[in-house]
Amino acid sequence: MALKTAVNEAVRAALLRNNLRITRAIDAERLAGFFRDIKPVSTNHELIRVGGESDGGYLIPDDLEGIKTCFSPGVSSIADFELGMASRGIQCFLADYSVERPPVENPLFHFEKKFLGAAIDPVHTTLEDWVERNAPDQREFLLQMDIEGSEYGVIFDTTAETLRKFRILVIEFHALGSLCDQLGFELIDLTFKKLMKDFEIVHIHPNNSLKPVVYAGYTIPMTMEFTFLRKDRISSRQPATKFPHKLDRPNVAGNEDLALPSCWF
Repeated sequence: MALKTAVNEAVRAALLRNNLRITRAIDAERLAGFFRDIKPVSTNHELIRVGGESDGGYLIPDDLEGIKTCFSPGVSSIADFELGMASRGIQCFLADYSVERPPVENPLFHFEKKFLGAAIDPVHTTLEDWVERNAPDQREFLLQMDIEGSEYGVIFDTTAETLRKFRILVIEFHALGSLCDQLGFELIDLTFKKLMKDFEIVHIHPNNSLKPVVYAGYTIPMTMEFTFLRKDRISSRQPATKFPHKLDRPNVAGNEDLALPSCWF
């Protein structure tokens, strides 16, 4: 036993020196429970595509009437989605510390050089603080969030009361392959449980920039776009079973497209 422990510790140390580590895999039954709980639904609102024909375009419910403000953390080299919002008269608040300004100018764009996170400091702001500073007396927002893995901390940090101010959430979730290990599973599972108390998933689209992982018979794309609609906006629902949607497009045009694996719907 002592020899086995010493060997295990030596392997762990060698892996860490190469920025690698071994974690305990999640029990397959718990993973099955996760997939049972996150099934997307079709609702009384048809889906529309806003943004470009590749990365930067998202499917959202056609339920924008009354939405005056979009919060969009994570600024890329394109702003097609935000321009789509602005064309509908919706003002867009953008935030990203890694850039100096949005890629295009628009009178309805309001940029802040901050990362969205779980702290308020010279580099970061929280979703709650960002909303309160810019739209304290409003609600019925839209959130479009692509912040390279920081989405989990943001969702945990944000109160349910603030999240309920958003009618539609479009979130790109990263590192979903971490569902296969215990710590990653806990983080992702709790994140989705929090969101699904007040929202339903109405669309899922795999990002084809990375190959999926396969574990216990489940195929898990590493990055996927999820669209959520607040439950009080839904008057009818049924399981969504047709993927890809006719409006879906590959994120990376030169890569093989990824179909949504059946375990997700």
